[in-house]
Amino acid sequence: MRPMPVWYHETYTEGISRSARFPRDRYRMLRERLNDLHGTGLICIESPEPAVRDTLLIAHEQDYVDRFLSGSLGSKEVRRIGLEPWTDAFLPRTMMIIGGAVEALAHVTRFGGIAANMAGGTHHSHRSFGSGYCVFNDLAICALLARDEYGYERIAVLDLDVHQGDGTATILEDEEGIITISVHGEKNFPFRKAKSDYDFPLPNGTGDEGYLRAVEESLAIIEDFSPEIVLFQAGVDALEFDALGNLNVSEDGMRIRNDMVFSSLDRRTPCVLFMGTKLDTPQRY
Repeated sequence: MRPMPVWYHETYTEGISRSARFPRDRYRMLRERLNDLHGTGLICIESPEPAVRDTLLIAHEQDYVDRFLSGSLGSKEVRRIGLEPWTDAFLPRTMMIIGGAVEALAHVTRFGGIAANMAGGTHHSHRSFGSGYCVFNDLAICALLARDEYGYERIAVLDLDVHQGDGTATILEDEEGIITISVHGEKNFPFRKAKSDYDFPLPNGTGDEGYLRAVEESLAIIEDFSPEIVLFQAGVDALEFDALGNLNVSEDGMRIRNDMVFSSLDRRTPCVLFMGTKLDTPQRY
């Protein structure tokens, strides 16, 4: 059995300023927790190459891409993205995260199975602007690459982060062969929601039963769609100890969620796992 590859680079943590209001050490901590599995045959840690400009243009407007790459975004645009203050390492970090997602996609296209990027899930980025800690949208880029470069005809984007994948929804709206599904908190960021193909907005305090029921409904949609590849935004900020999640899902509930997703996949269906971006992350995860 081929080990599951997980893409990681130290810049996922080090590319964010220590003074930024973001729990940047989450990436380093997760990498440390995976150390014992590396080399066991279950997972292998891979180091990504940075994405190139043309890859960004698959899902984003040229003006926005070039102004980010040249460091000429306006102050309001930078604030909307967050993660301030930006350092010289922030641009290569951004390109490395997209690179990790694209390489994970290429891997499952060639070998099948599941591959993961230890950062990313940047679903709040739209075609012409970034938002909510998201500069470029790796889910949208990978969905369009899967269709237009790798020839997949049915692609499902399953977003179970507590925040709606608004950028993914707008970029992939009306894109043939791609469906977007979002299970999220109805009163959580973004406060002006986009329209996914299928939305499951949940009230604060939903808890395990209501949350897992929505996940079950979303998986039924995927089963009917019979995707040839699944892109899974696996944010865990619906957990009860996430300060900004508000859905009160237990750790057992989150494990059940992940078991539901992976057990629902046909063994022949490749899947790319995106760790998910979070507006607040407890240090235990």
